[in-house]
Amino acid sequence: MRRTARGAADPAAADRSLCVGLPTDPAFSADVPPSVRTNTQGGWHLAFWLITALVSCWVLIDSNLSATRKELALGLLGLLAVVYLATVHRATLMTGRRAAVYLPVALVVTSLSCAIDPDLSMLLFLTYSQGWFFTRNTVRGASFAVLLTIGSCLGILSDVGWSPDQLRQTIPKMLVSLLFAVLLGVWISRMAHQSEERAELIRELQATRSDLAATEHTRGVLAERERMAREIHDTLAQGFTSVVMLSQTAGAILPRRPEQVGPILGQIEAVARENLAEARALVAAFAPVGLHDSTLTHALLRLVERFGAETGLDLQVQVDGEMSGLRREAEVVLLRATQEALTNVRRHAQARSVVVRFVADDQGARVEIGDDGVGFAPADARAGFGLDGIRSRVVEVGGEMDVASTPGGGTRICVRVPTTRDPVTEEEQG
Repeated sequence: MRRTARGAADPAAADRSLCVGLPTDPAFSADVPPSVRTNTQGGWHLAFWLITALVSCWVLIDSNLSATRKELALGLLGLLAVVYLATVHRATLMTGRRAAVYLPVALVVTSLSCAIDPDLSMLLFLTYSQGWFFTRNTVRGASFAVLLTIGSCLGILSDVGWSPDQLRQTIPKMLVSLLFAVLLGVWISRMAHQSEERAELIRELQATRSDLAATEHTRGVLAERERMAREIHDTLAQGFTSVVMLSQTAGAILPRRPEQVGPILGQIEAVARENLAEARALVAAFAPVGLHDSTLTHALLRLVERFGAETGLDLQVQVDGEMSGLRREAEVVLLRATQEALTNVRRHAQARSVVVRFVADDQGARVEIGDDGVGFAPADARAGFGLDGIRSRVVEVGGEMDVASTPGGGTRICVRVPTTRDPVTEEEQG
């Protein structure tokens, strides 16, 4: 009697099988990357226990099921829960041998449950999806879906009967469910792979960014070392050179004219104190001591006067205009360039006279140092922190440097730096 009565209701029960293959989580996928599995397994465990509990409650309250069928259905659900707990629930990744044990049990339990009552095909919501997620590739996921469809279809037909009408009602609907499950599983599988590829691309970009940051840091360290080397060369080294030369002069005249040693010792003390101040300023990353509480013109004049006092050369100084309106970096470049040029005169030129000219106008400022010494061939000059250091400094502030010299014909160095006016700002104002 029950089978005849439920035969009329079976089409409605079978209608629900049309959507049992629709996964509800994006992780339903064959070939799901390990990171996706790991990130979603907590949700999978929750979904399993929730669906199992709901199906168990439905079995208990269904008045159309006999007590025997209820016991059988609850027993199958209990078996499914125990196997799940002992296998995939304990796995770090829900694939491999544990899944190979669980999935056949899920297939049998779902098929037998459909044989107890076609309404228990609601388990296909869970097992279709698990088949995709717990297998390693698309072929295995689709194969499990086919076997699950066949088993469930056989279970339903064993309950509702094998009449032609039941076959026509049940088989097409189960095939539609299978088609939905396979297509959606493959589609979501590809989406998962695209997500993993994007994640891998992001990881590569992050690694590349880290490498670039490390490279930029290294480049910055090297640039800072080079800057410090130039600063030391242009300040401390030149000061020590002056101290050495003055000490040698004092030692040479001490036996013959000891009364002249006192002023030289005073110069040595002044140079040493200035060197000490430069060292402190360098450590503190401040501007040159000569520019503290002083204009650039005054700092340059003091530098030239000290050079004349130390060397005794015939020195001519010309100042055309006030060197104002320059950036501090440009002022430092002019001061350091003048120091280096005068040091080269002292060391190498063997000159008798030196002409120093400071010129300022609306376009910027320039320093010209000329001597009548032995000269040199600029193309043959050795690279180092001398002229090359000046040129590097000048280029950094957007200036220019010219060196004119011939062997026996003296040397002329000209350094030009621009004002602080920004061409873009002027254009916008115009």
